[in-house]
Amino acid sequence: MTTATYTIRNNDLVLDNHFGQYVLKVRDLPAEMRPRERLLQQGPGALSVQELLAIIFVTGTRSEEVLTMTNRIMTEYGERNVLNAPDPRVLSEQLAIPEGKAMQIVAVGELGRRFFKGTKNGAPVIRTASDVYNHVFDMRQLPKEHLRGIYLNSHYQLVHDETISIGTVDSNLIHPREVFRPAITYGAVGVILVHNHPSGNTEPSLADHSVTGQLIEAGKLLGIDLVDHVIVTSDAFASVLSSHGEG
Repeated sequence: MTTATYTIRNNDLVLDNHFGQYVLKVRDLPAEMRPRERLLQQGPGALSVQELLAIIFVTGTRSEEVLTMTNRIMTEYGERNVLNAPDPRVLSEQLAIPEGKAMQIVAVGELGRRFFKGTKNGAPVIRTASDVYNHVFDMRQLPKEHLRGIYLNSHYQLVHDETISIGTVDSNLIHPREVFRPAITYGAVGVILVHNHPSGNTEPSLADHSVTGQLIEAGKLLGIDLVDHVIVTSDAFASVLSSHGEG
């Protein structure tokens, strides 16, 4: 595991690596266990993110009951990932949910971010791969491979966090423009890529090394540093950049 401190300096990506079945219906629950009733009786702090999202959605779809949907969303996408999603059209496509429900998720996430910015002093500081691993704790158990971008300012503070792509069971395809576009939008000077290996193996593949090299060069053209590329599993992490010979 890498412990070196990051230093920010002034093409396709293919990442190697079933959906679980969720059968949980609101009408099957005792009245006191249903999300709305629990919210009234116990307050919002007693509810899981899945239950809170079910209240926001109100209903599911013809093919998927609301609690089934919210459990699937959190399992496939991760709590922090889903609330940081900026584009409802992309979210709708990736999660196979109606665009209206994707817009509800994006709106709630934006409200939370605005409140956070107005009430907290400073943003998280990420200086090492260990910091990255702790920050993306919600990726560790995801059943599918995700590619995530962590965007930093010159003080190593987080300015944006976004899931760039969710792979199929076998692969994850991405272009450099999709990695660096958020950096330009949010004024980041450094990018940390993170992807999970559901297999539990932290060893970078040849493709991981290849794309890391490509993105380093693409970042140089834009004046944006690829700070690191971290692989995470349920109980470990590894820096592709360190093993790539950069850092």
